Amino acid sequence: MGVFYPACSTGDVPKQMTKVVEVNGKKVLLVNDCGEFYALSPYCSHDGANMDADRVADHAIQCPRHGATFDVRDGSVIRMPAVFGLATYDVKVEDDTIHVELDR
Repeated sequence: MGVFYPACSTGDVPKQMTKVVEVNGKKVLLVNDCGEFYALSPYCSHDGANMDADRVADHAIQCPRHGATFDVRDGSVIRMPAVFGLATYDVKVEDDTIHVELDR
């Protein structure tokens, strides 16, 4: 089992939105999908674009550069041009603080 690090408050990531935070020196994209929190790589696997873009819709986020779409629940590709999914990290919420597991 890895180590969970505090990332931010649940209130810092509004529903259906994303937020890039630094967790123990590593940038992570936090996602609030209908009150469920997920943590993914903040960079598109297609060309490295910043994924902290628009809103979350239908459990998905879209790269603002070329439109690659990813499932926030598991990082998998929904729509090309990306062919590789986003890295994901386990999340737990304790006392309104989002914690992310980085060392697995």
